[in-house]
Amino acid sequence: MDPKKEMGRKGEEIAREILARKGFQIIHSNWTCNKLEIDIIAQKADELVFVEVKSRGSSEFGEPERFVTPSKQKKLIRAANLYFEQSGSKLPARFDVVSVLFVRGEVFAEHIEEAFWPIA
Repeated sequence: MDPKKEMGRKGEEIAREILARKGFQIIHSNWTCNKLEIDIIAQKADELVFVEVKSRGSSEFGEPERFVTPSKQKKLIRAANLYFEQSGSKLPARFDVVSVLFVRGEVFAEHIEEAFWPIA
C-alpha cells in the first residue's frame, strides 16, 4: 500500500479509537456521496459529529489540523448536508478534527472539538 494512504488509514484508526474512548458511537467511516467524503460520522448523546482526520509524518509545514483549509471545510459542509438529506436526521451537528502526527515512531494525536462551523 502507498505509504501516504497507509498513514491516513492508521490515522483514521487512531481517531476512531480516541472517539470511542470518549464515548462516541461511530456511525460511518469513510462515508461518500457525489465524490465527497467524510472520514468519520459519530454520535454522542443527541449530537452528530462529522470528523475530519488529518495525518502527517512531520510538522515541518504546520500541524496536521492546519490542512483543514477553508476549501476543505466547504466540501465537508456540502457532504454533511448530503448526509442529512439522505439520512433524514434532525440531530444538531458539529465539525471536529482529529490531528495525528507520526514522528520517529511516536504518535501524537489531538481531538479538536468544534474545529469549525458552517458559514451562514
